[in-house]
Amino acid sequence: MTSTSAIATSGRGSQGRSGRRKSKAGWNLLGLLVFVTAGFPVYWMLNTAFKPAKDAIDPDPSLLPTGITFSNFDRALNIADFWGPVGRSLIVSLSVVAIGVVIGLLAALAISRFAFRGRKIVIVGILAVQMVPLVAMIIPVFLLLNDLGQYDRLSGLVLTYLTFILPFTVWTLRGFIVNIPKELEEAAMVDGCSRTTAFLRVVFPLLAPGMVATSVYGFIQAWNEYLYALMLLSQENQTATVWLGNFTTKHGTEYAPMMAGSTLMAVPIVVLFLLVQRKMAAGLTAGAVKG
Repeated sequence: MTSTSAIATSGRGSQGRSGRRKSKAGWNLLGLLVFVTAGFPVYWMLNTAFKPAKDAIDPDPSLLPTGITFSNFDRALNIADFWGPVGRSLIVSLSVVAIGVVIGLLAALAISRFAFRGRKIVIVGILAVQMVPLVAMIIPVFLLLNDLGQYDRLSGLVLTYLTFILPFTVWTLRGFIVNIPKELEEAAMVDGCSRTTAFLRVVFPLLAPGMVATSVYGFIQAWNEYLYALMLLSQENQTATVWLGNFTTKHGTEYAPMMAGSTLMAVPIVVLFLLVQRKMAAGLTAGAVKG
């Protein structure tokens, strides 16, 4: 009887281990599929950027590199003032990050630490704003900026991007502030700190991961945005994403130089992400734990 039970238990254990291995293999396969799906466009961009221009328009393209050349990058750097659009994109993106983090932090602090009438309505409104498709607001935004005299100005584009990025910034930083016990501030105030000093010395350092996460998010959104930059700026004030359209003319599209330009545009984002990836991951996860 004992040996029979042992055999049955052993059989169930073997089946359990086999099931776990199959489940693990299935998740690994799914992860590999997601990685290939997300990574293939990046690989194709790099492959096209470094291959000869004639190979980029080959009707039977090769998945593997057929040759390496830097002539596409030279073409990208010398067409239609590359550095001007890049400089304007940097101005817009950095302005959005700086202003967005300051306003978002103050708004998140008010929502998290102070009780006022309509507080829940404000929180629901922050979530509701993020659900509105950006394309649906093009005409109202255009008319509003035109009436304010901000059409074809970088300041108008910065203002537009702020309205799109602030909801995420406020919501993420609110999650951080809610997770910080009020007792820490109260203890600092008992020791003689003012409310402002207690915030700067106790709360503010704990918000660093969240501020990094929201800053990177804001920078990426502002740097990569195309539609509003195309609609709100003239050709003379175009940003880097709109500048890529210079490779499409009435004679066709220069795919290899375009991919080279896209690669150059991706460099700041990659460098920024590599510098702050640990704090960004901590910020996105910790800020979503509670709130």
